[in-house]
Amino acid sequence: MVTGSTVNQVNQIVQGFLNLNKPFSWTSHDCVVYTRKLFRLKRIGHGGTLDPAATGVLPIALGKATRLLQYLPSEKAYKATIRLGVCTTTDDLEGKIISQTPVMGLSLETVTNALKQFVGKIEQIPPAYSAIQVQGKRLYELARKGEVVEVPMRTVEVFRIEILDWRPSDYPELDVAINCGSGTYIRAIARDLGALLETGGTLSALCRTFSSGFPLADSLRLSELEAQVKAGIFQPIPADVGLQHLPSISLVDVEAVKWRQGQRVGCEEKVAGETLRVYDVEGRFLGMGKFQEDLLIPAMVYEPMN
Repeated sequence: MVTGSTVNQVNQIVQGFLNLNKPFSWTSHDCVVYTRKLFRLKRIGHGGTLDPAATGVLPIALGKATRLLQYLPSEKAYKATIRLGVCTTTDDLEGKIISQTPVMGLSLETVTNALKQFVGKIEQIPPAYSAIQVQGKRLYELARKGEVVEVPMRTVEVFRIEILDWRPSDYPELDVAINCGSGTYIRAIARDLGALLETGGTLSALCRTFSSGFPLADSLRLSELEAQVKAGIFQPIPADVGLQHLPSISLVDVEAVKWRQGQRVGCEEKVAGETLRVYDVEGRFLGMGKFQEDLLIPAMVYEPMN
């Protein structure tokens, strides 16, 4: 945990991103509170909420980079374990068991064919215990009060589901790798797969392996992060690393100065795409811009003039 000696090692304001490996049982908000104390920095946010029972990639924006969260790519990837034969109130093992019936005679081939129906654009009802708001209140708040509300269906996109392992038993488990778009609930896939197979299903483990351009292989555990801060060697990920999916443009000196003052600049060069990264001729990231006729309009100035 954060100590006074650890905090004293942080002697400058950090800006950029942190690829954090969220631990089990921590909420995404817990991670933000932790990093605020660690860096003595109030301006911190995260991209893509993870349930407390999930682990893996949680992008953390530090300082001015919080304004860039909206521009990060939406694709995510997970490694999930689905247990069949069990239904719970939360669609994972954190909830109360609603039903539990041994599964007989279910083959991997049947499961494989069923999973194909969850690839592409699909309609999904979010779990009752989720952070989605209905009538101004979080679903999990309503569920804890025992209130039954109609959860709106949403369209999400699943790009790929790969079966990694199949363990047949009375309550068979399936390990899968899932690539999907923003807003997809893996708990809902586990629940709906069980319903399709008429066995019941719930999520028994979840790790996010990729989120918003950041891979699990490059993530830091809390202990590793704190050790780097104590040693004075922590380096945030440059703010534009997660924005490489967007086109870019470079401004010459006079244009760059105007840009850093928040002014519109004229550009003969046109770059495809609604939003683009803006740099100076030396490769310094200046922020995000949009074209309006022949003018480049500042959407976000990352490096203003002092």
